[in-house]
Amino acid sequence: MDIKALSAIQKYAASKPATEPTDAAGGMSGIKAAFSDFASTLARGEQTATSAMVGDADPHALVTALAQTELVVETAVTVRNKVVEAYQEILRMPV
Repeated sequence: MDIKALSAIQKYAASKPATEPTDAAGGMSGIKAAFSDFASTLARGEQTATSAMVGDADPHALVTALAQTELVVETAVTVRNKVVEAYQEILRMPV
């Protein structure tokens, strides 16, 4: 092998990590964390509602839990709608 070919191979090997995908933008771990937070918020709201029904939780805690649950569900619906819109836009693209 000549020196130019070896140099090109070394430069390619050095630049390859820069083109590999990273998890810097959240990636799958960010999505997993969001779903985990979504599920835990719903569980806390359900637990608080159950406690309020039997008289163990104060009404203020119930209202707060329901507001948080409503916000989380609205956020999930908005994200779902955006994903569906993006999918439909992809389907409309000419092949």
